[in-house]
Amino acid sequence: MKVTSEEAFETLIVEHLTGKGGYVTRAPNTYDATLAVITEDLLGYIQRTQKKTWDKQLSTHGDALGDTLIKAFDKATGHRGVLHVLRHGFKFYGSLIRVATFKPAHGLNPEVDALYAENQLAVVRQLRHNPSKQHSKRELDLTLFLNGIPVVTAELKNAMTAQKAGHAKKQYCRDRDPNAPIFQFKRRALVHFAVGSDEVWMTTRLKGNSTFFLPFNKGNGTSAGNPSVPGKHRTHYLWEQVWQRDSLLDILARFIHLQVEEKTGANGKTHRSEVMIFPRYHQLDCVRSIVESVRTKGVGTNYLVQHSAGRSEEHTSELQSRISS
Repeated sequence: MKVTSEEAFETLIVEHLTGKGGYVTRAPNTYDATLAVITEDLLGYIQRTQKKTWDKQLSTHGDALGDTLIKAFDKATGHRGVLHVLRHGFKFYGSLIRVATFKPAHGLNPEVDALYAENQLAVVRQLRHNPSKQHSKRELDLTLFLNGIPVVTAELKNAMTAQKAGHAKKQYCRDRDPNAPIFQFKRRALVHFAVGSDEVWMTTRLKGNSTFFLPFNKGNGTSAGNPSVPGKHRTHYLWEQVWQRDSLLDILARFIHLQVEEKTGANGKTHRSEVMIFPRYHQLDCVRSIVESVRTKGVGTNYLVQHSAGRSEEHTSELQSRISS
């Protein structure tokens, strides 16, 4: 398929996600820009997977249950962060409400497998994401949702239109309001991708022109970037592998980490800093390769992990570590 426009590039990705990636599509008007959720999908997941809890709370709250639940979810993500809520749920009038189910690291549990199958990943094109009148007509190219909760945003640029990932980075920096509900750090979308035909970059926190992006590329031999692949974009691995249903759920369950540091200054005041860490492509691939090898060969094998990403502007350095299973 020859893709020569940004719209066609977007269509190519969405068609793969819905055809082979395990996604459904949602119309942009199903999204509540103020609460930053697709309300129907979030409430639907809770109803399907926690019927007893739903019925119990329905007897108390009646027709107000849906709105009350969504507000409680929003409050919980403001307090603990959406990553914590995705993994552990939130308390609601004596009940624990789960908003997602992830596969356990070990063992098979038919009940958990059934709940895992109820997870719904959705992709929305051209999302009007900002309730502010000033920015209300600005649209995100792609947004990925888990059970109605936005977890990934992406701006796309096609090299055939003389646009590259760098243009998408500038778009995030200059045209996206970090205070919009969907971009609020920790509360909603966890990672933002600037996607070109040849390269991918990512950030976990928008800060206007101070936004810091890291490369999310495979590397091209001894160089940065990505290798050419006949008949495909160099960045095809992003939507064909990383965003694939089981892969993204696994990343949300095990790989993303909120790093918190507290330092006490000379004045005795404690400064708290938080960084959301999303795995680089080579880190993700390395860990998964080792886990698969251990699963296949069993324990007792030593693995040498050697990383040398190269370019100084990618803020990388050489690292060698020995991992024993």
